[in-house]
Amino acid sequence: MQYQDNDDMHVFLDEIGDVTPLQADDKIHCYSPAQRLAAKQQRAANRPAFNQITNPLSLEGVKPVAPDDFLSYQQPGIQDGVFKSLRMGKYAIETRLSLKGLTVEQSRDALYQCIVKSHSKGVRTILVQHGTGEQSKPFPALKKSYLKHWLGELEEVIAYHTAQPAHGGRGATYVLLKKHPEQKLINRERNRRR
Repeated sequence: MQYQDNDDMHVFLDEIGDVTPLQADDKIHCYSPAQRLAAKQQRAANRPAFNQITNPLSLEGVKPVAPDDFLSYQQPGIQDGVFKSLRMGKYAIETRLSLKGLTVEQSRDALYQCIVKSHSKGVRTILVQHGTGEQSKPFPALKKSYLKHWLGELEEVIAYHTAQPAHGGRGATYVLLKKHPEQKLINRERNRRR
C-alpha cells in the first residue's frame, strides 16, 4: 500500500494502533466438510436429548381407567359451546398422533413433543389414538390411563374428550390446545378491522 504523504501513514497507524500480528497458535484452522460433520456429531452426542431435559410428564401416580370409560376434561373458563363442539368432533383435526405399538415411555415422549410442536405452530385440535387397551398389562387401558394423567399435567391442554366413533371412539381422544400468543394477536387484529 502506498501513501501519498507522511500524514496519511500516521492516520493509518493511529487507526490500527493496538492491532498485533497473529501468533503461530492463534491461526485460524480450516476444516474439511468431513471434519466439520464429525465435530457436529460429537457435540450432538455430548448434548442431552430433548426429551430427557424438558419432558415434564411423570410416570408415577397414574390412576387406572376402564377400557370403556369416557375421558373428559374442560378447563374452567372454557365456554360450554366450545367444549360441546370438541366433544361432538366438529373441530377440524389438525394433527393426529398414534400411540399404538409404542411403549409407555415412547408414548410419553411422543405425546409431549407433539403437544409442544403443535402449540408452537398454532394448532388447536389434536386426535390422539391410544386404543382401548383391553388386553394391556399390568392393567387394562394402560395407555389410556397414562394419557389422561399426562393431559392433566400439560398447561397447553385446555380440554379433552373421548372421540366420536368415526374418529376411533373410546380408543381415541380429542385434545384442544390453548391459543398460541401469536394467534391471539392475529385474531385481535382481525377483529379490529371488522
